[in-house]
Amino acid sequence: MLIRTEEEMVEFGRETARRLTAPVTIELVGDVGTGKTTFTRGLAMGLGAKEAVTSPSFTISKMYALPNGGKLVHYDFYRLSEPGIMVDDLSENLNDEKNVVVIEWGDSVAELLPEGHMKIVFEYSDGGREVKVV
Repeated sequence: MLIRTEEEMVEFGRETARRLTAPVTIELVGDVGTGKTTFTRGLAMGLGAKEAVTSPSFTISKMYALPNGGKLVHYDFYRLSEPGIMVDDLSENLNDEKNVVVIEWGDSVAELLPEGHMKIVFEYSDGGREVKVV
């Protein structure tokens, strides 16, 4: 799917949220600036989160309350070659039945991701971003 604008990326996130039932894990794959956090912003809106989503690049993770009592937990492991103590935090959130967990740059935690998790690939393309759910 070709996405040309930030608004279209947010809407793709909202549409994705409408099809989800917690618990779910989504791995986002793509270079810096391809729209991963913008997608997550739309996902959060679609799930009913009230807080504005911002990039967790420097904090590694951010949590947003959801109406079902669960959380949208957004991780960005870009700066970590080794997840260290974040493994415990990630494992706890992956095992919460009410959570939606979004992971950017998940190579360092690949062995922790649930089998069959959703994976979305973001790539630069002429005129926008090519997005594929794999």
